[in-house]
Amino acid sequence: MKSVFRSMLPVLVLVGVSAAADLPDAPSAVMPMASMMVVATVPAVSPRVVETKTLDIKFVSLALVSAGSTFADSYTTLFATQNWLAGKKGVCNMEAQSPYLYGIHPTAGRAYAVASAKSAGSILASYYLRKHHSKLWSLPLVANSVLSLQGTAQNLATCN
Repeated sequence: MKSVFRSMLPVLVLVGVSAAADLPDAPSAVMPMASMMVVATVPAVSPRVVETKTLDIKFVSLALVSAGSTFADSYTTLFATQNWLAGKKGVCNMEAQSPYLYGIHPTAGRAYAVASAKSAGSILASYYLRKHHSKLWSLPLVANSVLSLQGTAQNLATCN
């Protein structure tokens, strides 16, 4: 069987070559090369990138709301220290929600240092995300605002 295939292979190749000889000449063999080349110009269109300002009114307003709510939380946290120093009973007189940040009886300096760090951290994280075109750039500011407003509301309800 192998010998039959070996003898048929040259016959099939010769039949294919002889059939190709009957075809007309290709256009590249008849025409000069310069007339065959077509130069297509492609218009240079650069991708349109929409540049937004990193610091616009939306960013600044969210940063102000976030910082304001954080400082309000720190201010109302100081109510617990004032109650403790006054010797009040039946109201909150120690920090219970986040003593790891403020301490059990926070001082004004520590409370405002924590507020400054929280505000600066959320603003820097949001600025970084906005600069690198992330759609979630407002998430650090909104999260800080929500958590701080919740702390403010709790302090006003229990410590005032």
